[in-house]
Amino acid sequence: MAEIADQLGNERSAGIYYRDERLVVAVTDQAAAETVRSAGAAAEVVPRNAAELGSVKAELDQLAGIPNTAWSVDQSSNRVKVKIYDGVSDSDRLRIEKAVSGFGDAVDITEHSGTLESTAYAMRGGLGISSDFISGGTIWTNICSAGFNVQNSSGKKYMLTAGHCMEGGAVTWHRRSGDIPLGRAIAWFNGNDVNQSDYGVVEYSNSDVAPYGTIQYRDGSEGQISRSASAFEGEKVKRVGTMSQDLVGMVLATDATVTYADGTTLRHMVEASNCTVQGDSGGPLFSGETALGINSGGNYVDEPCGDSDGQADRSSFYEPVYKVLSWEGLKVY
Repeated sequence: MAEIADQLGNERSAGIYYRDERLVVAVTDQAAAETVRSAGAAAEVVPRNAAELGSVKAELDQLAGIPNTAWSVDQSSNRVKVKIYDGVSDSDRLRIEKAVSGFGDAVDITEHSGTLESTAYAMRGGLGISSDFISGGTIWTNICSAGFNVQNSSGKKYMLTAGHCMEGGAVTWHRRSGDIPLGRAIAWFNGNDVNQSDYGVVEYSNSDVAPYGTIQYRDGSEGQISRSASAFEGEKVKRVGTMSQDLVGMVLATDATVTYADGTTLRHMVEASNCTVQGDSGGPLFSGETALGINSGGNYVDEPCGDSDGQADRSSFYEPVYKVLSWEGLKVY
């Protein structure tokens, strides 16, 4: 479906999303719809194309840096959705409203409870990892979650996790259970790179550790990860971390710009309805055997969530895995 959308271009297409468990291609004219249908896919004619929606989001991105806000192109509604969480001042709220006032119903602004926070409170994906470091003469410990095990073209093994887990000098990592040494971080970013991303790469150096290409659920069972891909809006997803898991989520957006309460702004993030709590940072977001994202943060991170979360208005944000693999020359296995 992505190939069809690419052929139509941003002027005649407006995204791809799931509806009733079937992929739909949004287009702006009947001729484009017929092209999609002739290829055996579902099509929906919408009023705004991808270029127009991207322009609206780009205007909002000029305001990036307002804590407790997130916005993204919502392909299924053909609008840009702006989410304002607790802690946004009246003046910042007015700035956002003014920035989008000329776009009419192309923008949907909604209020949400909770504040957006990084889950940094702190070998298979989802297992707990920890790092001790000294800051100000005091020993601190970061607790995070392993994301996905990956390898380079020579077969050397690495672990993906969240970049913000490395802050403060937390670069030497252990498996939390048993305090088994794993290795050192060789790269990490938390909004401080050109892509404003949140991921870290830990190089395995302990020959006694066997990194498997699987994730581990809270009940101890495992799931194979064999590929990576971009997420689709509306896609059903699962999330696992060392503190919790949520196996009933759905992708809400695939290119979200989010600013956490501490002012860190991240771009091109996947937003999902799964809950997440402190310590889950770096854990895997996946669908079947497909790696999709690395957990970065969410709202209500200090409140519990379970396998079947009943808390309304939970959302979480993830670094897209396929981009990290491309940037770092790695692959899942």
